[in-house]
This record gives sequence, C-alpha cells and structure tokens, in this order.
Amino acid sequence: MNEHGILNDPDLADWRAVRVVLVRHGESQGNAAARFEGQTGPGLTPRGHAQARAIAAGLDRHGAPDLVVASDLVRVSETAAPVLARTGLPARIDARWREAAVGTWSGRSFAEIAAEFPDAVHALRRGEDVRRGGGETFAELRARVVAALDDVLAPFADAPVGSRHLVVVFTHGGPIRVATAEAMGLPAGGHRGLDAPTNCSATELEFVLSGAGSRTARLVAYNTPAPALPEEAA
Repeated sequence: MNEHGILNDPDLADWRAVRVVLVRHGESQGNAAARFEGQTGPGLTPRGHAQARAIAAGLDRHGAPDLVVASDLVRVSETAAPVLARTGLPARIDARWREAAVGTWSGRSFAEIAAEFPDAVHALRRGEDVRRGGGETFAELRARVVAALDDVLAPFADAPVGSRHLVVVFTHGGPIRVATAEAMGLPAGGHRGLDAPTNCSATELEFVLSGAGSRTARLVAYNTPAPALPEEAA
C-alpha cells in the first residue's frame, strides 16, 4: 500500500479513489426522548443543531466534496444544512439512505417496547433479524443501502486515472452500520459487531475503483465523534 492508502497491485494501476464519509444525524427529538423513530420524527433538538454546525466545521479538513448525498428525513436534512451552506453545494436526496422502518414501534419509547414485546426484544438481543414493529429486517436495509452506495460510486468509475474524490453522505445509524459491514465483507448480520454510531459521528470508507470495473474497500475510520461543543470542551 502506498502513501495514499492505494493498494500496490498491478491490476489496480488504472485506479480512482473515492473517500465516502458517512455522517449520522445530530441528536433528534426522538433520540433525546429515548424513542424509536425509524422513518418518522420531527427533527433535531437544539443540541442536535449545534452538533450539525460542529461536524460541518470538522468536515472542512477533507476539502470540498464532489458530491453530497442525504436521506430525505427531517433530522438528516437539518444536519446537512450547515455543510450545504458552507460549500454552496446542493444535496442529492436519496430515500434509500433512510433509517430502517420500524413500523408500529415508531414514536414509542424503548421502555414501552421492552415491556410490551419482550419476546421480540430478546430475539433481537440473540441476533435474530426481527421485523421490528412489522417494519424492515436488517437484511432488507442492507440490500437497499448497498444499492444506494453503488449509485454513489458509479459517477466516478470513468474519472481520470489516479484521481481522488470525496463524497459526504448524511444518513442514520442503521445505514452506516450495514454500509460498513458490506464494505468490510462481513456476512449477513455482521453489522451487529459494530457499535451504533453516535450523533454526528463520521465513518470513513475508501473505495478504489479500477478501469476493469472491480473495486476494493477499506475502513479508514469508524464512529469518529464530531468536534466537542463549547460546553463540553469547558
């Protein structure tokens, strides 16, 4: 591997590198109330908005992104707003980067669900891919996120040889875990071995695309916290 992290493989002499930074949304009102949100929820708390401003400043170290992608849910669009304001770029909205649907569990507290559906909660803890509240399985979530990730990378397949590109994706904890599992080649359910991303954390994946259509991936950083807020630094 050379100084840029590109594999020293003659088959990859014709390469392009794409750094994909996956950013989880800031603290949402559902997070603060310890409630399942899934694909619902009114947006960020004041703390979440502050986290969004902090991660926007932290992302400056990467330089200007070539592409910004975002889930269509309110808590994500509010998180992306400071980056879009700083860069002047639009976001490509893609609903496939939504959090997993949790059906009838949406809006209900963790405590309520644990009390009412103990069997489902225990099954989840055993690692079973339960359809929470009648919503999606993690296998279904992974399939749609993988398709969305493929579309993120596709525009760079014909980029100039040796070029490097940056994509920032604003999304949710579930999609970050399954996208990372896919990039690392983990089997079905492999996301369970990854910590749940914290609010406004950044996970970095680097993909090397070859002219022959193949690609390799490496995990650069996982669940890196956003820069501390002023009150935390104090």
